Amino acid sequence: MQVITDSTVRAVLKERPAISHKGDFGRILIIGGSQQYGGAAIMSAAAAVYAGAGLVSVASDLSILTALHTRLPEAMFIDYHQPFMQWRATIHSADVLVVGPGLGLSSFAAQLLNNLLQTVHPKQTVIIDGSALTLIGREHIPLPNANIILTPHQMEWTRLSNLPIDQQTVAANQAALTAYPNAILVLKKHHTAVYQHQQVQKLTIGGPSMATGGSGDTLTGIIAAFCGQFGTNYQTICAAVYTHSAIADELAKTQYVTLPSQIIQALPHYMAKIAHQS
Repeated sequence: MQVITDSTVRAVLKERPAISHKGDFGRILIIGGSQQYGGAAIMSAAAAVYAGAGLVSVASDLSILTALHTRLPEAMFIDYHQPFMQWRATIHSADVLVVGPGLGLSSFAAQLLNNLLQTVHPKQTVIIDGSALTLIGREHIPLPNANIILTPHQMEWTRLSNLPIDQQTVAANQAALTAYPNAILVLKKHHTAVYQHQQVQKLTIGGPSMATGGSGDTLTGIIAAFCGQFGTNYQTICAAVYTHSAIADELAKTQYVTLPSQIIQALPHYMAKIAHQS
């Protein structure tokens, strides 16, 4: 198995063209959050903004609007309880869709997810995270013909693959992923691994300081921003995964816990450093 290194990030991250505008760097739509789990969608959106996405919108419960705009005035907001057809055009205009962070497991969430996955078109990237992974496994919701990125932790992967955690070997994971032929799998664990068909690469960085709520939501936002700016491909996703853990490792030199909000704040500085080196 190959190891993801900083050379992957350097190959992806480049200086921005002098003549460019926000539309050049990706339109991201995050569908998630709820009254109970609003912070997940906010962290995912913040990570996308700080990682350089051109435009970020959040479709969520109205209860998180004030918190979102207080924390992240750069993001736009859509009330996902309004009739689906009223914001369907926003879905179609997104380059990258993130669905699941903090969405919950209600019947409303299941219906929203089903409607969304039936609406996307083949050129879009759909990152499926958190609650959406559980809903897909539980409700047997089919995945669309699009660029799919699955970002489960090991228990969520069990729900999708029927593989107990102690049986999640590389070979078993590759075999299970054949059920999702157009998907790239980011399996979050100690030394996170990224799977695409027969290709597997893993991290050797990252550590226990990252074991706190919101780390996965932050990673999802970084992946979304990288795909929006640099295109959806295996190398870009590996670069996003490495960036998340590299920042955390740097913070962990002087901190017992690396908070997701701190990783988010450090993103522009880390990306500038790498881009200048490239």
